[in-house]
Amino acid sequence: MTILPITLCAAAAAAAINIWLSIRIGMIRSSRKISIGDGGDMTLIARMRAQANFIENTPIVLVLVATIELARSGNPFLLGTAAIYLLGRVAHGIGMDGGPLGFLRGLGTLTTMAAQLGLGVWAVSIALDM
Repeated sequence: MTILPITLCAAAAAAAINIWLSIRIGMIRSSRKISIGDGGDMTLIARMRAQANFIENTPIVLVLVATIELARSGNPFLLGTAAIYLLGRVAHGIGMDGGPLGFLRGLGTLTTMAAQLGLGVWAVSIALDM
């Protein structure tokens, strides 16, 4: 039986981040009494997009992490890349609120793109046996 500890930890962290993003949405829904939809509330829209963006990007990252780990187990760079990606997603979620921490949105976007590009290139290099 193959165990993928980096993938398992990344997936567990991703689940925790997704719950955190959901709670942030629920807090706005509750305080503004918006049960369904976004009610035109820009803060709610931003938080909903932060979670949606997380859900749009995280599956491909987890697939890449898993396939790379299957091919090259125990690589500390893989662990680091997964950690940077996940920290970037937290930064993006916070940055979507705007204000003085709004710059974190761009930082989170950059780490997401860099992680996907790096993992994608790494996966192709493994496939081509480079």
